[in-house]
Amino acid sequence: MFEALPLVLILLISSVLAVALFRALRLPAMLAYFLVGLALGPHTFGLLPDTEASREFAEFGIVFLMFSIGLEFSLPQLYAMRKKVLGLGGAQVAITLIIVMGIAKFAGLDWSAAFVIGAALAMSSTAIVSKILAERVDLNSRHGRLSIGVLLFQDIAVVPVLVLIPALGVAGANLTDVLGLALLKAAAMLLFLFTVGKWVINPWFNIVAGQRSRELFVMNVLMITLLLAFATKLAGLSYALGAFIAGMLISETKFRYQVESDISPFRDILLGLFFISVGMLLNLQQIFNNIGLVLLILISFIAFKAVVVALVVRMVKYEWGVAIRTGLILAQAGEFSFVILALGVEQKLISGQALQLVLAASLLSMVIAPFLIQYNGRIARRMVHSYNRNSGQVVQDIDNVGKHLHNHVIICGYGRSGQYLGRFLREENIPYVALDIDPSRVLEAAAAGENVMFGDAARRVVLEAAGGARAKSLVISYADNRAAMKILHIVQESYPHLPVIVRTVDDSNMEALREAGAAEVVPEILEGSLMLASHALMLMGVPLNRVVKRIRLFREDRYQLFKGYFHGISDAEDEALEKQQVRLHSVIISPGSFAIGRRLVDIQLENFDVEVKSVRRPNSNGMVPTDESLLVEGDVIVLLGQPTGLTNAQNALLIGRVASK
Repeated sequence: MFEALPLVLILLISSVLAVALFRALRLPAMLAYFLVGLALGPHTFGLLPDTEASREFAEFGIVFLMFSIGLEFSLPQLYAMRKKVLGLGGAQVAITLIIVMGIAKFAGLDWSAAFVIGAALAMSSTAIVSKILAERVDLNSRHGRLSIGVLLFQDIAVVPVLVLIPALGVAGANLTDVLGLALLKAAAMLLFLFTVGKWVINPWFNIVAGQRSRELFVMNVLMITLLLAFATKLAGLSYALGAFIAGMLISETKFRYQVESDISPFRDILLGLFFISVGMLLNLQQIFNNIGLVLLILISFIAFKAVVVALVVRMVKYEWGVAIRTGLILAQAGEFSFVILALGVEQKLISGQALQLVLAASLLSMVIAPFLIQYNGRIARRMVHSYNRNSGQVVQDIDNVGKHLHNHVIICGYGRSGQYLGRFLREENIPYVALDIDPSRVLEAAAAGENVMFGDAARRVVLEAAGGARAKSLVISYADNRAAMKILHIVQESYPHLPVIVRTVDDSNMEALREAGAAEVVPEILEGSLMLASHALMLMGVPLNRVVKRIRLFREDRYQLFKGYFHGISDAEDEALEKQQVRLHSVIISPGSFAIGRRLVDIQLENFDVEVKSVRRPNSNGMVPTDESLLVEGDVIVLLGQPTGLTNAQNALLIGRVASK
C-alpha cells in the first residue's frame, strides 16, 4: 500500500492541475484526463504501469459512464423527437459506419477492426455539444434541435455496438451464429428487464428509500448497477450494456434525480480514471512519426462527417445554412468513441498503428470541436450566401411590423407567460410585438391574429428591427438567465433608457440581473405571470388602482384569461408527459373545408369537450363566436381543449369526420 502511495499522489496532483487548467481555458475536463494518462503512461514517462489490474479497474469508469448516459436517457423525449432521432440519426450513423468500414477495409484492416473504427467515428460528443449549445442559447434553434436529435440516436446505436463487439471477439466461431446469438441474448434481456424488472425496481427503491439512509441508498444503486453489468457479462455481452440498462431502468423511477446527485462525485472520479487509461494507450512517438497521416485523417474525418450530416439534413428539406451548421456541430468524435475503442482493444480486435491513428484523430477532433461549434454560424454564412439572405428576410419581416410601432412593448419569448402578457396588453390597447424562435408556435399564434414574429431576440439586428429605439419597455418572458444576460447587454449598449423586465425561476439571480440593467426581475415562484403583467402595465402608464383591480378581477374569474396557451415543438419535448393539458389551437378554414357555409352549432364541437374562444375573419379584428355564427373560407377558429379533443374538433371542421367523444 505504502509503495503505491507516491503513485496515487502523482496521479492526484497531475489530475487536479490539469483539470484546473482546462477548466480555466473552458475546455472539456476529459481532455485533461487524457493529457494526464498520456504524460504518465507507459509510452511517455512510464510512471503509470499498464497492467491488467489497472485496466480492469478503469472498466468501472466505463460502467458508470454508461450508467449515467442511461440515467439521462428519456423515452418520452425520444418519442417526441422520433422523426429527427430515427430519420436523421439513423441515416448519419449508417452512412458514416458503412463508408468508414469500406475505407478501413481498403486500407488493409479486417472487417472486425473496420467495424470498431466505423462505430467509433460515427459517434459525436454529447457533453461538448449540449454544453456549448446551452451556453450559446442555441438548444431551441433549428440546428440545435437537429443536433440533439442525432445525438439521441447515437446513444441508442451504442447498445447494438456493445452487443456486437464482444461477439466479434469470439475466436474461431461462425460469425453469423455468434452475432445472431448475441443479439438474441440482448433482446431477451432487454425484454425481461423492461417488463419484469420495471415492476420490481420501483417497489424495491421505495423500500430502500423508506429506511432514510443515504448510505444504504447509494449502496443500493451501486448494487443494481454492478449486478446488471455482471449479468450481461455472464451472458457473453459487455459490462457497459448492463450499466446502460440499469441507468434506463432507474430513470423510469421517481428517484432518478436523487440517484444523479448521490453518485455524481465518485462517478466523475471513475470517469476520469477511464479517460486516463485511454490516454495511456496513446504512443506519442508513434504519433509524431506519423504526424502527417494523423493530421490528414483528422481533417478528412471532420470534413467527411460534417458533409454526411449536412447532406442528411438537406435531404429532409432543411436549407443549406441549417444543414452546414448542424454538420459542423457534430463533426467530432465523442465519449462513446473511446468506450468502443477500449472495448475493441479488450477484445483484441484493434491495436498497433491503426489504434494510435484513430485515437489521436478522435482526441484532436474533440479539441477542435468547441471552436467549430462556436463559429458554426459565421462559417455557414460565408459558405452559403442564401443563408444570409434568409436571415436578412427574417429581420426585414420584423422591420416591416416594427417600423409602424411607437411606445410599444417588445416581448422576448412567446411561451405561456409571453402569451398571458400579450392578452393583458391587448385588454389595455397597448401595442406590442412578440419574438420567438419556435416556428410551430409562431405559425399557430400568428394565424390566430397574435402579433408574434419569428426571430431571435438575442440578436442586435432583430431588436433594432422590432423598434427597440422607439419601444417603451422590453419584457424577457422565458426563464433563461444566459439569454437574459445577452439581451440585457445589447439593450444597455444600444438602448440604455429602455426599461427591461426579466422573468426568472427564483430569486437567486435577481441581483446579477439588476446589475446587468434589468429594471425589474420577477421570480416565477411568486405568481410569476401575474407579477410580470402588473409591472408591464404600470411601466406603460396604466394607473396602479386599475392594475390592482384587473389582477383582482382576474383571480375572481378563476384565471379564465390565462387559461390555455399555444403549444410549440419545445413544449412537446419538455412536457411530453402532460398529455391532458389544456391548450389553444388555431384551425384555418381552408378551401373545400366541411365547415364552409355551416353554423357553429351545426358542427357540434361541444361533443369533443372543446371551447371556441374566438373566430378571426380576414380583414377584421375578430368576432365573438355564437352558435349562429356562419363560417366562411379563411376564418380562423381558435379552440381551447385537450389534445385529443382538439384533433377531433379540427377533423370535424375540415373534413366532417365526427369522432366519438
